[in-house]
Amino acid sequence: MKWLAVAAAVIIFAAVFVARAARAGDLPTVGQAAPDFRLPDQNGLQHALQDFRGKYLVLYFYPKDDTPGCTQEACAFRDDLNQLTAMGAQVVGVSVDDSNSHAEFAKKYHLPFPLLADKSGAVAASYGALLNLGILKVARRYTFLIDPQGNISRQYLSVDTSRHSTEIIQDLKKLTTGGKPLPQPTTLNQ
Repeated sequence: MKWLAVAAAVIIFAAVFVARAARAGDLPTVGQAAPDFRLPDQNGLQHALQDFRGKYLVLYFYPKDDTPGCTQEACAFRDDLNQLTAMGAQVVGVSVDDSNSHAEFAKKYHLPFPLLADKSGAVAASYGALLNLGILKVARRYTFLIDPQGNISRQYLSVDTSRHSTEIIQDLKKLTTGGKPLPQPTTLNQ
């Protein structure tokens, strides 16, 4: 009889644990105002959503600094940053790691964009991106493309790190040019 009580307690604990882990919070929907934030980056500078008004913002959440998938995603954004900025977009990464961890990660991989430290997980939760496992909190690999007015333009909830940056570039082209190719810069022959 005692083993039955222990088994029931384990099943209840597991059910509560799984339910808590699965609860991601409310996802902002396309067209809705993006949840506000104010967080420090890898250099201790504060960044808020309003700082990016007038530009597209690629706000990407990732689980952990210096892990294979997160590194691949961050380096792809780094490598494509000139294209993204040419389309009027800025890139910002967010995880629950602290600013020191972000600083080491950014330095190691020469990441030129802000990595925001959401140590409490509150911002990730406001975007439905927090995976709360009780003693462990991590950000889910979600990305939100926020338009120049501060509204959610696109959600990316199933991210392939090897092609994610390219996918965002394609979507930005559609949003900024109506699907037409961007004009190529002309050079003057002298």
